[in-house]
Amino acid sequence: MAMIAMANSRSAAAFDGDFAAWMGSVQARMESVLARLLPGADTPPERLHRAMRYAALEGGKRVRPLLCFAAGEVVGASTARLEIAAAAVEMIHAYSLVHDDMPCMDDDVLRRGKPTVHVEYDQATALLVGDALQSLAFQLLAEKKLTDDPAVQVEMLRSMALAAGSRGMAGGQAIDIESTGKSLALPELEFMHIRKTGALIRAAVMLGAGCGDALEEREREKLDHFAKSIGLAFQVVDDVLDAEASTATLGKTAGKDQKQGKSTYVSAMGIIAAREFAEELRNEAHDALAGFGGRASRLAKLGDFIVLRKF
Repeated sequence: MAMIAMANSRSAAAFDGDFAAWMGSVQARMESVLARLLPGADTPPERLHRAMRYAALEGGKRVRPLLCFAAGEVVGASTARLEIAAAAVEMIHAYSLVHDDMPCMDDDVLRRGKPTVHVEYDQATALLVGDALQSLAFQLLAEKKLTDDPAVQVEMLRSMALAAGSRGMAGGQAIDIESTGKSLALPELEFMHIRKTGALIRAAVMLGAGCGDALEEREREKLDHFAKSIGLAFQVVDDVLDAEASTATLGKTAGKDQKQGKSTYVSAMGIIAAREFAEELRNEAHDALAGFGGRASRLAKLGDFIVLRKF
């Protein structure tokens, strides 16, 4: 309980006017960037491209692009480079949501406050939307100049592929499906969510860091540790909100984890312990940023936002 009280006392400082304005600016910028980079709605095949834009635009907190931009501040990265890296990460995230919502996965009808893609269009189109968004993300990472060192850009491509693949997000989703109806122990939950949710969050941070000045290996390890901690915290908070918040607040169906018989941090620990665990992860993330000074202030505040958010 003491940890929850501490979290509440720090919330006002975490979301000051300057930080809120920065968040809003990046979110608006990414809406414009994505609209520019996605194929136009009148470009053949028109239905597929309209559905891609439907999936990726007008919704979402843009947490991964925000993390990418904040990590870019640590290394003095240019906005032009960060826009591309952030757009690629967000396209991968959007594709994963489209596929996760399909009847063969979570079978959900609401996402970001509007009908899911397979409901608005159809299942075949939704499948192709996810495929096309993933392909476009890798096209952007390959054809745009994100760093002055080609070897670093190849490593960025590799890290994104790992984060999205069977040892990352896709693998975590596979474990989630296999575990439906089963009671997972905490180490098993962590193993799953470090992949399903955490891998892409870690990729967002490290891609942003790759767009600027080179970091020492120890500094890269600390940034990655921050991302790992906050990525897991994101999922813990998601589990709490799924149990407590309304569908209208979340913009997606609330309570579906329990209805589908999925193990969550709430089912494994209870809500109070889950909130305390999220706070422990937030403190761990803050500790990982020690030594970066003001360069990492927005990363730290994003960590606060992720843990203290209500949606």
